[in-house]
Amino acid sequence: MAFDYGQFVSSGIGKQLATTLGLPRPSRLRRHTLGGSLVPGEVLVAGHGDAPVAERVRHLLADAGVTVASQPSTSVAGVVLDLTAIETAADLETLRGVVGPALKVLAPTGRVIVIGRPPQTATSVAQAAARRAVEGIVRSVGKEMRGGGTANTVLVAEGADTGVDATIRFLLSGRSAYVSGQVFSVSAPVADVVAPADWDQPLAGKVAVVTGAARGIGAAIADTLARDGATVVAVDVPAAGGPLAEVANRVGGTALQLDVTAPDAGSRIVEHAQARHGGLDIVVHNAGITRDKLLANMDADRWGSVVDVNLMSILRMNEALIPAMNDGGHIVNVSSTSGVAGNRGQSNYAASKAGVIGMTAALAADKRVLDKGITVNAVAPGFIETEMTAKVPLATREVGRLMNSLSQGGQPVDVAETIGYFAWDANRAVTGNTVRVCGQMLLGA
Repeated sequence: MAFDYGQFVSSGIGKQLATTLGLPRPSRLRRHTLGGSLVPGEVLVAGHGDAPVAERVRHLLADAGVTVASQPSTSVAGVVLDLTAIETAADLETLRGVVGPALKVLAPTGRVIVIGRPPQTATSVAQAAARRAVEGIVRSVGKEMRGGGTANTVLVAEGADTGVDATIRFLLSGRSAYVSGQVFSVSAPVADVVAPADWDQPLAGKVAVVTGAARGIGAAIADTLARDGATVVAVDVPAAGGPLAEVANRVGGTALQLDVTAPDAGSRIVEHAQARHGGLDIVVHNAGITRDKLLANMDADRWGSVVDVNLMSILRMNEALIPAMNDGGHIVNVSSTSGVAGNRGQSNYAASKAGVIGMTAALAADKRVLDKGITVNAVAPGFIETEMTAKVPLATREVGRLMNSLSQGGQPVDVAETIGYFAWDANRAVTGNTVRVCGQMLLGA
C-alpha cells in the first residue's frame, strides 16, 4: 500500500509525532454537496466607508438563508470585507481591525473574502498603493489560515457591483475548497447576468464540450458539469475510446473520438454538438500532454507535440468553435501552475501553459468574442491527485502535496468546480481571469 502522509499524521502515533515535531496536519476540506447550505454558519459582513458591495452581499446571504453577522460571534463560518472605498494605506487598518479578531473565532474550513477595486483605475498614487496592498495582505492571511480555511480577493470595477454575486457565492461555498490566495476580477458583464432558477443546477439546459474527457481531471469536469445540469460532449483520442464511452454513458452525454490536433477538429466538434444536441454553449479546453526533458536534451518532436496539443490546437479549434457557439456562452481553458512558475524539465509544457494564459486574456478582449457575449477564463491546477501524480516518486509526491497552504493535494473535482463556476450565466461579469486551483501553492505568484 502506498504511503499517505495525510492519513499517517491524522491517526495514532503519526498524530502524536506530528504534534511533537510541529509537522503540518492536513484538514478535511469542505466540498460542495447537492442540497447543502451555501456556508455552514454565520458570515461576518463589514466594510470601510459607504461599502456599497457589502450591502449587496448582505442581501445575497439573506436570500440564501445565511445569517449575517455585523460583529464576530463565538464562531463565524466566513468573513466578507468591502474595501472598495479605501483611499490611502491608512485605511487598511479597517482590514486589520475586522479580519484579525474574526480569525480567532473562524470555524474550520472558514472563508475570508476581501473586496476591492482594481489598482490600475485608482485616481491617485496613494489610492493605487492601498488597493494593491490588499492583495498582499489577503495572500498572507491565506497562509495563516487553519482548519482548511481559504482567503481570496475580489476586485470589482467601478459600476460592476451587480456582477459580484456569483463570485461571492462560489468563494463562500464548498465549490472553492482548493482555491486560496487568488485574485478574481469582476468587470462590466459581456452579456446579461442571469441567475439560475436552482443553484444546484446552474448549467441546466446547456451543452458543454470537454476535451481530454476520458480520464482524470477531464472525467471529473464531465461529471461536475453534468451534475450541474449540462449535457456533455466528451471528447478524447480514439485510443481512449473505451474509457471515453464510459464517461459519456455515466453522465448521460455523448462521446466523440477525436484528435484535437487534426485540422478539422473544431468543425467536427461543431457538427457533432449541433447534430446531436442542437447547439453549443460551453467549451472546456482540457486536452493536454507532457513530454518532459531538460531543455538541453529536448528534441524537436517532444517540443512540438506538447506545444501543438496544449496550445496550437486550441487556437485552431476556436476558429470554428467561436462562430458556432450560442451567444452568451463560455470558454474555459486549462493551464497549469507550471505556466506561472515554470518547472524543471518542463520548458515545453510551461511554454504551452503560459501561452494558454496569454491567449485567455487576449481572447477575452477579442471583438468576435465580445460581440457574442462569450466569457473566456482559465484555471491553472497545482498538485492534483490523479493516476499521473500517483506514479510520481514518493518523496516528490509528498513534497508536492505539502507545498501549499492547505498541506494536501487537490482532487480533480476541485478543478472541475472552478471550471463549472466560470461556465455560469450568472458569471458573465468575470472574463479574462486565470485562477490557480492549487491550495495556494508556495511556487508562483
